[in-house]
Amino acid sequence: MIRRLVVILSSLSLAFSILFTSLFRVSSVNYSFHLEREVKAETVEKVEKKEIAYALAHPGGILPDSPLWVIKAIRDKIWLISSTNPSKKADLLLLLADKRLAGSKILFERGKAEIAYSSLTKAEKYLDEAAKVAYENSQKGIDTSSFYSRLSLASLKHRQVMGEMVELAPEDARPQVIKILGYPENIYNQTKELLLSRGLTPPESPFAGQ
Repeated sequence: MIRRLVVILSSLSLAFSILFTSLFRVSSVNYSFHLEREVKAETVEKVEKKEIAYALAHPGGILPDSPLWVIKAIRDKIWLISSTNPSKKADLLLLLADKRLAGSKILFERGKAEIAYSSLTKAEKYLDEAAKVAYENSQKGIDTSSFYSRLSLASLKHRQVMGEMVELAPEDARPQVIKILGYPENIYNQTKELLLSRGLTPPESPFAGQ
């Protein structure tokens, strides 16, 4: 009982430490999209709208612009740290990636570009981490075929929603959003090859050639 309590307290302490370090890094970054215009409007890539049959998880009522966000962020960190099942950890990372992406779009719609962009970068890092955990799981002999199929489709959905964000973002924020398109595109290419190598059919990308 005492040993279990020590483990829980240690996990909580680590979660708080990681969270506050992350919050400090985020708070120290000032994107100021409305002030700094690095790329002219005519050089911004136009991303054609495509619809992917994948439902993003609802981000909930508390978004990064809420004073209660820190509590939600702590909860997410604790979930990740306490997740000992490799398959469930990959699922959780994908869930968090989807929620952050959906929340980011809402923030762009509200005109809060700086917070929206920060949330977007976190979403794509979660997506990338989900892919890494899935790969590690496959190396351990865990069947990841079903997860890879879902991750492949999720990466296309992320690509679609980020394309919509390009239109929502301020002119000077658009090049930064476009740069991050590489995350879901790379993950789609990786999962596509892995699925094909297993004799499985990956979802077709409508973004080929863009």
